Amino acid sequence: MTELVFKTAAEIADLIASKEISSQEVTKAFYDRAEALNPQTNSYLYQSRENAMAAAVSADKAQAEGKILSILHGVPIAVKDNLTTTDAPTTSGSKILEGWVPQYDATVVKKLRASGLPILGKTNLDEFAMGSSTEYSAFGPSRNPWDLDRIPGGSGGGSSSAVAGHLAPIAIGSDTGGSIRYPAAVTGSVGAKPTYGAVSRYGLIALASSLDQIGPVSNTVLDSALLQDVISGHDPHDSTSLKDSLGSMTDAVKNADVKGLRVGIVKQLSKDGFQPGVKACFDDTIAKLTAQGVEVVEVDCPSFEYAIAAYYLILPAEASSNLAKFDSVRFGLRVAPEGNPTIERVMAATREAGFGPEVKRRIILGTYALSSGYYDAYYGSAQKVRTLIQQDLEKAFSQVDVLLTPTAPTTAFKIGEKVNDPIAMYLNDVATIPANLAGIPGMSVPNGLAQEDGLPSGVQILAPAMQDAQMYRVGAIIEKLYTDEWGSPLIAKAPKLEVK
Repeated sequence: MTELVFKTAAEIADLIASKEISSQEVTKAFYDRAEALNPQTNSYLYQSRENAMAAAVSADKAQAEGKILSILHGVPIAVKDNLTTTDAPTTSGSKILEGWVPQYDATVVKKLRASGLPILGKTNLDEFAMGSSTEYSAFGPSRNPWDLDRIPGGSGGGSSSAVAGHLAPIAIGSDTGGSIRYPAAVTGSVGAKPTYGAVSRYGLIALASSLDQIGPVSNTVLDSALLQDVISGHDPHDSTSLKDSLGSMTDAVKNADVKGLRVGIVKQLSKDGFQPGVKACFDDTIAKLTAQGVEVVEVDCPSFEYAIAAYYLILPAEASSNLAKFDSVRFGLRVAPEGNPTIERVMAATREAGFGPEVKRRIILGTYALSSGYYDAYYGSAQKVRTLIQQDLEKAFSQVDVLLTPTAPTTAFKIGEKVNDPIAMYLNDVATIPANLAGIPGMSVPNGLAQEDGLPSGVQILAPAMQDAQMYRVGAIIEKLYTDEWGSPLIAKAPKLEVK
C-alpha cells in the first residue's frame, strides 16, 4: 500500500473506479504517511483520522451502491486552513482564530464532500494568507520536501509541501497574488489560479476580496484539471461567482496539441531580476516549444513595472477592511487587559496578542492608504494602475493565445533568509501579481532544476479571462515536453521523504 502514495490522483481515481483498491485503503495510506512525516514538514495544522476514514467509508459505500459521485470519487485531499469546515478548526494560520470551529462549510468544501473526496486535514499557511514563505504562520513554517531547510513558498506552503512530499495526492489552495503558483514553482508541483469568479469564494476567510481565488495544487496538470472541474461552477452565495461555464479542463488536457499555438514572452518579465538557473530553465522551455513549431513573440506590458506597488496598496486596503471583523466580540480570541476592560481596550489587547507582525504591518498600511486625504493619492492611483495592467494584457492577448513567464524570480530560499525583510519577500510575487490584478487565470508548471542548486523552477502560463481551458492545454503541452525527457513528471525526481 505504501506505493499508493506515489501515484497521481488520476491513477488513484482509476484504481478506485475499477475496484482494484478502495477509498479506505488509499486514504489510510496517505493518512499514515502524513501522520508520520508531518513533524518534519509541518504541512498540516490539523488532521483527523476519524473524519477522513469516515468519509472514505461513505465513498466506498456509495460506489458499492453504483453511485460514482465525481471524476475524483474516493481520492483523498488536503484543504488550506483558510476555508471553513464544520468538523475541523479553521485558523487561517493565526492565533486570533486558534481552535475556532465554524458553523458552516465553505462551498468548495461542500463540493468536495458531495463529490466523495475524503479530507485528510487542514494545511498550514502564512497568517491570513499574507506572505510568500509560510514563515508568517503563527504555528511555525512549513518545509520544502526537496530540502527541509528551505521554504515551500507561501502563503499556501502547507498545501504545496503536502503534495510535493506525497502527504496528499491533491490539495486546495487560495491565490491572492501568487499563493498557489509560487509554492508550486519552488516545490516542483503544479498550481493553478482559475479565472476570478470561476470557483466560489464563499467560506474562504477573505484577505483581499477583489484578488482572492481558490484553486488546485497537484503533481500533474491533469490532476489539477480534474480538481478544478470538481470545485468550479456558479454559487448563489458568492456575488462574484461566474454564471457561465468555462468548459471541461480535463478535456483540454487530454486533447492538448500545439497546432496553431502562439505564445507571448512578456518583455518586462523575461530579462533582469531572475536567478540565472531559473532564467536558463525558462529559456529551455521556450526553445523546446519553438522546436515543436510553436510561434513565440515578445509582447510589451509596460504597466507591469508598477504592478507590485499597486498590489501592495490594494491588498492592504482590502485586508484592513476584511480583518476589522476580528474585534474580540463576535468570535475568536479575547484578551481582557488589567484595569477597566472597555471594549476598545479589549479589542486592542486581543489584536496585539492575536495578530502577527506581517498582519499588523499590512493593516496599518491599508488603513493609511484608505484614510481621508490619502485615498485618491494611494488607493485610487493603484486602481488606475490596475486598469492599465488589464489594458496591457488585453493588447497582448490580441497577439497571442497565452503568455509565458518564469513563475518565481528564484528557487526556494532558506528558512529565515528573508523573513525580516518585507520588501525582499514582496518581490517574490513580481511575476504572479498581474494575473490577480486582472482577474485572469494563471498556472505554474515545473520546467526543470536550476543549475546552481538543483532545486525546482516553474514556468507560468497566463491566459485571457474565462479561457482556463487554453491555459490547461498549454500546461499539458509543456508538461509533456519534460515528461518525455524525464520519463515522468518532475516531482518523481524529488528526494522521497522517508518515514522513520
